[in-house]
Amino acid sequence: MAAEEPTKTPFVRPDVKAFIEALAGFGGPALAEMSLEEARQSYVALHAMADAPPRELAVIRNLSCPGPAGEIPLRLYDSRENRAPGPVICFFHGGGFVIGDLDTHHNLCTEIAHQMDLPVVATHYRRAPEHPFPAAIEDCEAAARWIAGSPEALGRGATGIVPIGDSAGGNAAIVVSQLLGAKPAAVPVLLQVPIFPLASDAFGSASFEQFADGFVLTKASIEYFDAAYAPDRSDPRAMPILGDHSGAPPTVLVTASLDPIRDSGRDYGAALSNAGVDHVFIEVKGGTHSFTNLRQAVPSYQKDLERVFAAMKLMLAAQE
Repeated sequence: MAAEEPTKTPFVRPDVKAFIEALAGFGGPALAEMSLEEARQSYVALHAMADAPPRELAVIRNLSCPGPAGEIPLRLYDSRENRAPGPVICFFHGGGFVIGDLDTHHNLCTEIAHQMDLPVVATHYRRAPEHPFPAAIEDCEAAARWIAGSPEALGRGATGIVPIGDSAGGNAAIVVSQLLGAKPAAVPVLLQVPIFPLASDAFGSASFEQFADGFVLTKASIEYFDAAYAPDRSDPRAMPILGDHSGAPPTVLVTASLDPIRDSGRDYGAALSNAGVDHVFIEVKGGTHSFTNLRQAVPSYQKDLERVFAAMKLMLAAQE
């Protein structure tokens, strides 16, 4: 897909513009200028201020599973106390593999469980810089395999899993699907849902330069995350565009038009098309990175998220 000309003035929705202007008005240091603890606290604070309130659910329960370096924290969400075996959604949070956690994406996970009427299990992986690449991916893979084969611990059986995640979590969703494609888990991957993912190297892309500053996620923040995570750019676990796409599961791929890593997601969509993989591609026009977690501050983002759920339901129904 041809990239937009850098000189072209991009379309920005009115409510998105108002939010961007409000953020600019807060002032304060940029993410890359903060200490690690400050950066993590600011991410929690942003979502607490800007995200829609959490849904009330029948089940919200913290649990854990074995991982390669100790126990991996998980959180189960379900709108039903009990349910028959069916698909289970595996959620991987964003935050550059550095600043996200179970709480930053709690409200979003309640929304997914409510809207999809499926159990959601969120994974909190080891974060950089304390644990650089590939620690996060190793934890995400281990958690997905455990979720696929632990009906007693979860209290609900999985007939298949649905890896989903935003940003860094979108990267993890793709990579986990590739790893489970090469070495299957107890149940298959039914669908993957990478949301504004980093799939190919964003550095040097047109969107990386065009939206370098002033659109929520900045070039400086991406460079900060990259330095902390220290990915091996020759490894498909870091850059899943390098992986085998021929066996990819059905996919709902989501990008945002004002996102500096937009072109990375578009690259992955092209790879899926070239491999003949069934997928739905949604680009949030006039929207930014992190739209999933800004739905109170930017009301139009709720409809975008509901489009994603509709596409997920469509793709899952096709497999019944």
